[in-house]
Amino acid sequence: MLNQIKGLHHVTSFAGDAQNNNAFFTKTMGLRRVKKTVNFDAPDVYHLYYGDEQGTPGSVMTYFPFPHIGAGRPGTGEVGSTVFVVPKGSLGFWKDRFAQHKVAGLEEDESFGAKRLHFIGVDGDGFALVEQDGDARVPYVQGGVGAAEAIRGFHSTSLRLRDDGATAELLKFMGYEDVETSGRIRRMAIRGGNGADFIDIETLPNVDAARAGSGSVHHVAFAVENRATQLEVRKALLDTGYMVTPVIDRDYFWAIYFRTPGGVLFEVSTNEPGFNRDEDTAHLGEALKLPKQHEHLRSQLERSLQPITDGA
Repeated sequence: MLNQIKGLHHVTSFAGDAQNNNAFFTKTMGLRRVKKTVNFDAPDVYHLYYGDEQGTPGSVMTYFPFPHIGAGRPGTGEVGSTVFVVPKGSLGFWKDRFAQHKVAGLEEDESFGAKRLHFIGVDGDGFALVEQDGDARVPYVQGGVGAAEAIRGFHSTSLRLRDDGATAELLKFMGYEDVETSGRIRRMAIRGGNGADFIDIETLPNVDAARAGSGSVHHVAFAVENRATQLEVRKALLDTGYMVTPVIDRDYFWAIYFRTPGGVLFEVSTNEPGFNRDEDTAHLGEALKLPKQHEHLRSQLERSLQPITDGA
């Protein structure tokens, strides 16, 4: 069993309109845009990152906004929902705030003893806020939400699978442990993680496969401290029989990717070097940052990429 993985690093999804996506996360959710860059493989498409003040691993939601993308179709072999931690007693604040911002799909429930508020993102994503005491992560509080209510980071993602067996075994190999089962939901957790410690597996044997589109999660990334520990994880996965990519430099972290038995794409990302490698922390996410291989396209991209107005 591996011990290098420390919880979630980031979650990356598809979006439609970049301006609407930016407004939802910065104005409605109160998160900080910590990086405005482009998709390494399709530089005419943004890659937008939202999180806490520094973009701490375990807090970062990222998006590829394709202007003409169709809506995703929910199903199996994908992430069902992404869940953020908020302080205990703050769900009433969020319910009122989301109602004022006309957020869709508001629904309250309780899961594994904690109160949750479900909602649908502007791109059709499934999200929830969960109340949790004692989360020591420092929230971003300059986005219009106070410290008593602000998002602390991720709590969990849920995986919708036709069968949980092989993926659960993979997660155990990665260092996750079974915590509890509630109905058809199996909760697994990393001990001593970064706060974004849980994976919920929902087994749906009779549901068709998902179709990717706006609101669909592209991949879930798990955090390791550095490149040395990442190489240890890569070797262990290869030795176990997984097809793992070479290490890829993503400017703000190094990444490896592999497909899980249930169909979800996993990434293992380093905590280093971080989002302040090319911008001062006080100005994260302000300028368009380009990977060096795309820098020669700057004038073209600055003309063609959809303008993002932060005051909107």
